[in-house]
Amino acid sequence: MPSHVHPTAILEGEVTLAEDVRIGPWCVVNGPARIGPGTVLLGQNFIQGPIELGAGNVLYPGVHLGFAPQSLRYDPQQPGHGLVIGDRNIFREGTTIHRAMTDEGPTRIGNANFFMANAHAGHDAQIGHHCVFANGTLIAGHVTVEDRVITGGNATVHQFVRLGRGCMISGLVGTGHDVLPWMMVTAINIAGGINLVGLRRSGASAQDIDDMRWIYRVVCRMNLLPAGALERLRERAERPLVAEAIAFFGRSTRGILRARGKAARGTA
Repeated sequence: MPSHVHPTAILEGEVTLAEDVRIGPWCVVNGPARIGPGTVLLGQNFIQGPIELGAGNVLYPGVHLGFAPQSLRYDPQQPGHGLVIGDRNIFREGTTIHRAMTDEGPTRIGNANFFMANAHAGHDAQIGHHCVFANGTLIAGHVTVEDRVITGGNATVHQFVRLGRGCMISGLVGTGHDVLPWMMVTAINIAGGINLVGLRRSGASAQDIDDMRWIYRVVCRMNLLPAGALERLRERAERPLVAEAIAFFGRSTRGILRARGKAARGTA
């Protein structure tokens, strides 16, 4: 089936569409842009190249992808390395994702992610697969988000932070530190527990859950310095989730988020 492009849509520059792409009313696509099979732009979408969208993505009205970083020192006329998006992502109304401003590669979004209304990912963000970002989530520039991360409404993530696999950020809170896999951010810069529901849904065994609880106690409840916590973790380095936590320590650049003060639950 040939692509369907609404007569009010504007396509400029080098734009390549798979045969069954649908582009709705009042959309603007400025190339270079490549849009994969089954992707749908419902209407009033602005797409700025260089950009690649894979298969089966759905863009709700008001989604803007690939525009220049929000930086006063960046020349918005520079195309840079652009934005690369995988397959089967859903972008609800008002989502914005900016292209890269460095020479290290494009801003990159993986597969099967769900960006709810008014979510934002900044320049050079690297986002994995099967993540859910609730309404108003703000992912700053250079943030790395591993697979299966979940954020609550209006959650915020500081520049250069890494969010570990399966971690969760409660609504109305945020982090300026790296969050270990399967941890929960329950107040600003406080890891208040583990994502037990997420672990169970991922198929984690009872042993895995016990290991994750032990990791939390070591890192967040024993008042150890990071070097001391890492030394304790190495005592059980043969356990998969412990090994993952140790490797995460090695990739951390912002410092590991721990439980300082009261590990309160978020209110939203």
